[in-house]
Amino acid sequence: VPGNYRTQLWDKQSESFLPSTPGLGMHVEVKDPDGKVVLSRQYGSEGRFTFTSHTPGEHQICLHSNSTRMALFAGGKLRVHLDIQVGEHTNNYPEIAAKDKLTELQLRARQLLDQVEQIQKEQNYQRYREERFRMTSESTNQR
Repeated sequence: VPGNYRTQLWDKQSESFLPSTPGLGMHVEVKDPDGKVVLSRQYGSEGRFTFTSHTPGEHQICLHSNSTRMALFAGGKLRVHLDIQVGEHTNNYPEIAAKDKLTELQLRARQLLDQVEQIQKEQNYQRYREERFRMTSESTNQR
């Protein structure tokens, strides 16, 4: 799962958000549904992070800034733009076509196969959620 982010600081004089100073850092932490840390890393005011999810379910992505340590930021606002891509949207098809020397038809077939695989993964995830819900319902019913 690739993610991109960029930060902006509130400027009181211009009454608008401006690009952050280079000294601003962000700590990115990703946890899987079991609470295990998948990624924990320090980045700058703009960055790109990637992680691989091995467990189906809801993942937590926490962005912490070091802005509380910056005297310049006292009482200010911070805006974070976050872009996360999942599934077949993570593939760069023009790059794949150039690398593997695929024709237009071959590339479209690859895209369709990726979409079918994504649908299959989504169905498996829904089955998993249904099973968990059934277990919760049965447990509640027993009580």
